[in-house]
Amino acid sequence: MSLFAPTPDQKTRPVAAPLAERMRPRSLDEFLGQEHLLGPGKPLRVQIERDDASSMIFWGPPGVGKTTLAKIIAETTKATFIEFSAVLAGIKEIKQVMADAEKAASWGTRTILFIDEIHRFNRAQQDAFLPWVERGSIRLIGATTENPSFEINSALLSRCRVYTLHQLTDAQIVTLLQRALSDSERGLGAQHLTAAEGSLELLAGYASGDARNGLNALEVAAKLAASEKTTVITREIATEALQQRVLMYDKGGEEHYNLISALHKSVRNSDPDASLYWLGRMMKAGEDPLYIARRVVRMAVEDIGLAAPEALNLCLSARDMVDFLGSPEGDLALAEAVVYLALAPKSNAVYTAYGAVMADIENIRQEPVPLHLRNAPTKLMKELDYGKGYEYAHEVEGKVADMECLPESLRGRRYYHPTREGREKLLAQRMEEIRRIREEKRKQ
Repeated sequence: MSLFAPTPDQKTRPVAAPLAERMRPRSLDEFLGQEHLLGPGKPLRVQIERDDASSMIFWGPPGVGKTTLAKIIAETTKATFIEFSAVLAGIKEIKQVMADAEKAASWGTRTILFIDEIHRFNRAQQDAFLPWVERGSIRLIGATTENPSFEINSALLSRCRVYTLHQLTDAQIVTLLQRALSDSERGLGAQHLTAAEGSLELLAGYASGDARNGLNALEVAAKLAASEKTTVITREIATEALQQRVLMYDKGGEEHYNLISALHKSVRNSDPDASLYWLGRMMKAGEDPLYIARRVVRMAVEDIGLAAPEALNLCLSARDMVDFLGSPEGDLALAEAVVYLALAPKSNAVYTAYGAVMADIENIRQEPVPLHLRNAPTKLMKELDYGKGYEYAHEVEGKVADMECLPESLRGRRYYHPTREGREKLLAQRMEEIRRIREEKRKQ
């Protein structure tokens, strides 16, 4: 890749290019969405208008205009635009482009290096940009669908401004589709198409906030209309164009964690409808059912606990059914499990208690096991008072001995605080009964 290779003019796109490419906005005035960044006086618009040469990272879902914004910035600031794909490029190509950019800078030519999917570069590849970014030889603009905090080296991230781009609304997608229908120069205006009521909204809903998806679907619908010798895109034509909804999902990326988080929190909030919805979203997108099953088991012990201890067995059975039958038969078992968990009484008392135990183990000096709790299988151990003072609970009244079982520094420490939910209410009553038995024995 050479910096000095001819770059196609953004304003002259071939008619044969896909509709989404032809309709790519050419200026900030044409750009739709991201008002929080590009509205009057907003941070990114100010940076562009001032021709601020800082490097930046655009973080957002697909089809919201990350690449388009980078091209508009290059056009506005009269900079050479070089587009790099993190999927295809290696360190050798990076260094060659950097050297070309530095040479161009010495001649007064500015270069914007746009890196799509920058999160796919490894640490060594990302580090290769640092010297040129620091010297100002290039202005780096990276695009990523992943959280930059996790995917981009801190050294590179500290030299860039991060801008978060939001998913487009259905109304914004509809506006883009209407533009494409009426634009005779770049869009479908020459075909004199109209859209029946609700058809563009149907396409916009399919797009899931991705302008590219919406325009691609419109292009298919236009071709179907032409094949049927009609100038009206009906709901039926729109439905046929869509065929099957494409869901925004990346099993290895942030959206994967967002969806499982939504499922877990819906269960925790006792919302069976939302729990089923988020489960369905993950299943429809191709998530591994066994991954979901493992997380559902986790929910049973973390959020239901001893308030409904049978929940754990139900979830383990659902996991076994998924493993035994697979999809789609096993999917219903997961649906049954998440509905049960959502409606079950909730308690994180054991989860909290165990966390407190682990914190004490980490932060408090670990004392030896008290002598009365130690076994004494040898004569020497008995002489050293191993087991001395131990009371066998089965031989005392109430089956509860007045005996401290924690180390001396933690005497009286209470970790488990049962709730009044479900069966845990009975456990709370039993703990109170045990406490009374011990108090009575101490008075004797």
